[in-house]
Amino acid sequence: MVSTELATARTPISPNEISLDLIGLELSLEAFNASQDDFSGFVQQTAEDFGGELLFTLPASGLVGDCKTIAVLRLPMGASGDMQTVFACLNDAGTSVRVEEPNERSAGLARFAHAFIDVLEKF
Repeated sequence: MVSTELATARTPISPNEISLDLIGLELSLEAFNASQDDFSGFVQQTAEDFGGELLFTLPASGLVGDCKTIAVLRLPMGASGDMQTVFACLNDAGTSVRVEEPNERSAGLARFAHAFIDVLEKF
């Protein structure tokens, strides 16, 4: 769950809108080929196809289960196009990618991503 501090920084989006956008993103990420060496490049291109951007990638380090690498994405969601932070997670085997929204366990990473965006927007 995203903290109240983060939630107040943007307009709420209905769960149905988020679900449809995330389903579309996840379907696109299913095209990831396990033999691809460039997970970051693949995720970056997919995010751009959805009008978003790849902020950064990092080792999962236990933040997300069955995940070896997390790509932090900023994407427009819903009819309003408000930007949301989501995670593209490469599984431990390196064979598939799934999308996760920030939750209690990953709230710190979501806060870091928002701080990262704030710094980028200042320059």
